[in-house]
Amino acid sequence: MSPPLLEMRGISKRFGPTRALRDVSLSVYPGEVLALIGENGAGKSTLLKILSGAHLADEGRMRIVGEDYRPRGPHDAREAGIAMIYQELNLAPDLSVEDNLLLGQPGTGKGTLLRWRQRERVRSVLDSVGLNDLDPTAIVGEQSVATQQLIEVSRALASEARIILFDEPTSSLPQKDVTRLFEIIGRLKERGIGVIYISHFLEEVREVADSYSVLRDGVNVGSGKIDDVTDPQIVSLMVGRDVDDLFPTVSHVPGEPWVEVDHLRGDPHPRGVSLSLRRGEIFGVAGLVGAGRTELLRCIFGLDYTEAGVVTVDGREIASRVPARMKAGFGMLSEDRKGEGLAQDLSVIENTTLGALPHYTRFGFLQIKRRDQAARELIKRVEVKARSGHQIVSELSGGNQQKVAIARVLHQRADILMMDEPTKGIDVGTKAEIYRMMGTLAAEDKTVVFVSSYLPELLAVCDRIGVMARGQIREVRDAKDWSEDEVMAAAITLDESPVTTD
Repeated sequence: MSPPLLEMRGISKRFGPTRALRDVSLSVYPGEVLALIGENGAGKSTLLKILSGAHLADEGRMRIVGEDYRPRGPHDAREAGIAMIYQELNLAPDLSVEDNLLLGQPGTGKGTLLRWRQRERVRSVLDSVGLNDLDPTAIVGEQSVATQQLIEVSRALASEARIILFDEPTSSLPQKDVTRLFEIIGRLKERGIGVIYISHFLEEVREVADSYSVLRDGVNVGSGKIDDVTDPQIVSLMVGRDVDDLFPTVSHVPGEPWVEVDHLRGDPHPRGVSLSLRRGEIFGVAGLVGAGRTELLRCIFGLDYTEAGVVTVDGREIASRVPARMKAGFGMLSEDRKGEGLAQDLSVIENTTLGALPHYTRFGFLQIKRRDQAARELIKRVEVKARSGHQIVSELSGGNQQKVAIARVLHQRADILMMDEPTKGIDVGTKAEIYRMMGTLAAEDKTVVFVSSYLPELLAVCDRIGVMARGQIREVRDAKDWSEDEVMAAAITLDESPVTTD
């Protein structure tokens, strides 16, 4: 067997009183994909940041191809052949493809930038990831998310990386682009490149990885060949207990229709959508990226301009403005948690209560103790893990940030919750908590509209599912009457006639 490309032994890291990593060890061999698995906050990203030079380990040692490795910054990591591809793309959007690929490593001749040499090198790496038709002079910010993801991979190859680190690379990609990325990772393996791959989707891990290592609370609690372990065993390692049900449900019975969406039209989506939503119901919205799912929720909530159509609650038409919709009981959980869902520099308490501060004002003054007590009770209800309610929200794991965003919507006393990709980028344990929370809300006679690109969760959690294509709801059925294949067939329909649902 070949010697390992990378060895990490006894890696430990503290941030003040918080111990992020404790005595973590792992190895990566040439042509191997190692899946790094764990809940949000388990230490996965911290470990990769140590490897990529963004953090310095407090204890432990690393070796690359048998030589000691202790980077003082990202530049040292690049020099050693390590490239990091983050979940949130790390490109210069206003620069060209070739400039992004070769930032920090231009081809020169006696101090002169040689564009022709650059272009030859760029063309070679773009071809290797299937971007044969991409113009090297094209502006990166004008490309699709999937293309930008491949440009990130190309940049790693241009730097002659020996080890590539992927942190949730598929969280914003449609399935066809996920397949394409996996094909490219297969080519990296053939070239002897080592890969460390973080994902919360166990089916992805099984498809792409050779081996696994599980972190829990900063400790390595299990590792081995991926074919030698079952999904329940992996989840049990992640959460520290047996997990019988990855999709928990709470008993609830949908009632009578009370929210009517009648021929709602936006620009460019939705295109004449009609829906009837029931009390105590979890209504799922499926469809491909670009089908208009997010636009539908934003129009219903009043965030986007409505060209035509009405929304009624209990037979009363609600004006298409956010304040009017919120007063009628609508709440919105944005897909863009960092950009729209939370104020990253404010505390957990401030984020939870910011949308409804009038509850805690008297004679124009904010009653801070009342506000803080109410926020703490809600934070406890949704089980946010934080040092205190005053911790800055950007310091929390992705899953706990999502819980804060949900707490904010609940604090607004919403009865109709529009939840856009609420489980994206969070671990299976936190997902299960959110599914249970949805069921509890439905049992309280609230209505949950649940947009997701992950079909297994829609089929398992929802009462009914509507499939969107080209800005229209193509078909609505009880969840038990759908299969994954049937949902996908409806999502790619070419039928242009709108569908009205009861």
